[in-house]
Amino acid sequence: MKIAFVHYHLKTGGVTSVLKRQISAVQGVCDTLVLTGDRASTALPCSVIEISGLGYDQPGVSPPDAEQVADRMLRALSGTWPGGCDILHVHNPTLAKNRNFLQVIKLLQQAGVNLFLQIHDFAEDGRPDLYFRAEAYPADCHYGVINARDAGFLLGSGLDCAGLHHIPNAVLGMPANDFQARQRQVLYPVRAIRRKNLGEAILLSMFFKENRRLAITQPPNSPADAASYRDWTHWVNRNRLCVDFEVGKNTDFTSLLQRSCSVVTTSIAEGFGLSFLEPWTAGKLLWGRRLNHICEDFEKSGIRLDHLYDRLDIPLVWIDAAAFSRDWHAAVQRAVRSYGHPVSEEMAGCAFARMTSGEIVDFGMLSEKYQRQVLTHLIAAPSDRNQLTALNPWLSCPGALPDPEAGAIIEENRRAALQHYGMPLYRIRLLKIYDQVRSHPVCQRIDKIALCTAFFDLDRFSLLKWGTYDG
Repeated sequence: MKIAFVHYHLKTGGVTSVLKRQISAVQGVCDTLVLTGDRASTALPCSVIEISGLGYDQPGVSPPDAEQVADRMLRALSGTWPGGCDILHVHNPTLAKNRNFLQVIKLLQQAGVNLFLQIHDFAEDGRPDLYFRAEAYPADCHYGVINARDAGFLLGSGLDCAGLHHIPNAVLGMPANDFQARQRQVLYPVRAIRRKNLGEAILLSMFFKENRRLAITQPPNSPADAASYRDWTHWVNRNRLCVDFEVGKNTDFTSLLQRSCSVVTTSIAEGFGLSFLEPWTAGKLLWGRRLNHICEDFEKSGIRLDHLYDRLDIPLVWIDAAAFSRDWHAAVQRAVRSYGHPVSEEMAGCAFARMTSGEIVDFGMLSEKYQRQVLTHLIAAPSDRNQLTALNPWLSCPGALPDPEAGAIIEENRRAALQHYGMPLYRIRLLKIYDQVRSHPVCQRIDKIALCTAFFDLDRFSLLKWGTYDG
């Protein structure tokens, strides 16, 4: 089978890692090729062809016509395989990081190319700037998703079981060591975009015991996240907190894991959630915020995550509650305008009342401005940490479990992660999907209004995800 993979770029990141594992999974069975707009410095075990106009849109630069890009891709495919490819496996096609991308895909489909479109991230999920509002998604082709929630949303939006495939990401086993009890580093392995909720990780570090330090691995790539990240680094340094940034810039991930006593996550949104699986394979305890729609998949596969927390409650009086209310409602209205999704003022008001019931609010719902108000309050009134611990008892000893229990959970989760998400099973799943894509044409289309409605959940409407950064 001849498989051509397509992605905007090959820069270090989640989708590039998935693409590399997919190529490895089908090696020896499939011929592979990668088409990309930016090959970066990533080394892959197959040919890579850079296609002008396939990458992200550049400010002030007019992209080539969709017809030109599609023609370049078709010539690259026929130049590699005279008969073309069996499947064009396209990653994240529904994000408008390239405004011509949907047109390019549709032109390739019209030329007879067999499409498999794998969605890692949805524009409908809090990415209004990347939403193709006026253009339909490609129809009559196979789609893939990486979690059960997304599969359910697409099934409810018009896709058929025969043309929708759930393909969880693959986990690579990592070498373990026996020195975690002596380590003092708590690792947050993350590219620090806003949704990763750095403020919460910093708050947790204020409750660490035994001189432990929070270590954050990578800075963000996008300008939209750079300002938030820069302000966090300055704020942390000014307040002399036990946090280290960019520890992964010059040290490989495996080494960082081995130097850490545990791994933490405070993210409020994930596509797949590899961070909930990978640390166990290295013999490290993972702790932090549990994301229900992601973790349900893992727990059904035997991964124990009951020691994670679902929310971090803080007293509403610790922030400017009136300003927070105004900012939250304004963000809802911006989203309504961006997606054309109707939400009444009464619906928004009821959702906000539920969110702040009991005069408390989940820290993960706040923007950075209000998160810093909470942290500043704790620094100025350290005795109020007791009040926060009363609301969140696990803060009395964050990231700690009794030794026998911790060891049992780590081993149990390590085995389950490798069994259910390891490369051998991933290879079987992926090849089965390719067989279905090649041999079973489908007639289906996505109802974008239904999909937008599925994602637009006011009870989980966090300013970190839906709001603009305002310092």
